[in-house]
Amino acid sequence: MQLAIQYFGVNSSGWRQRFLGSTRGKILTLIRAENRTVNDLAEALGLTDNGVRAHLALLERDGLVRQMGTRPGSRKPHTLYCLASEAEHLFPNAYGSLLSHILAVLCRRLPVAEVRASLREVGRTAARDHLARVKGKTRAQRIEGALDALKALGGDVTAQKSRGKLIIRGNGCPLSAATALHPEACLIAEALLSEIIGLPVKERCHHSGTPRCCFEVG
Repeated sequence: MQLAIQYFGVNSSGWRQRFLGSTRGKILTLIRAENRTVNDLAEALGLTDNGVRAHLALLERDGLVRQMGTRPGSRKPHTLYCLASEAEHLFPNAYGSLLSHILAVLCRRLPVAEVRASLREVGRTAARDHLARVKGKTRAQRIEGALDALKALGGDVTAQKSRGKLIIRGNGCPLSAATALHPEACLIAEALLSEIIGLPVKERCHHSGTPRCCFEVG
């Protein structure tokens, strides 16, 4: 999983463009549009079958592509490859800027207290997708489940003790496109963590410079 960790740990749009312009990036782009065989990819990219297989082996090892059935061939069936859900993080998305626009409208239409309450409700609603997996679990397991929930949003987070308090820290911020102008967006993650862990969580995020997640578990 070394390459997958490297891929998902980088948030630079310039890096993403360079990666998607590489041979492996082009393979992912082609497979994202349609399930393809080695022969399909070799023909589209002007590579040998063995060259494509080498790239696919690495992408499959890192959980970015997977085999998805076969297609009949003249001699034997050809394996079809499809994009793994984890690879979607590599492609540009607009949810961050869209959230920023939504918050701008809410802030114009609603009092501050109602906006903050609404964002916390969003977080609690999102937490419901994870509650079944942590039901009956220990506190440590619930914390691990909360970290997984943030990672599923695109965050890179860890939990550590600091001065007797449990702190959840992130490298970067999955909502950075919104928090730069609307730091209250962090309340979504705050409520999500509180709901999954079962303890009050307070956001202490860094909004200046490069946004970084930071949550104090009560």
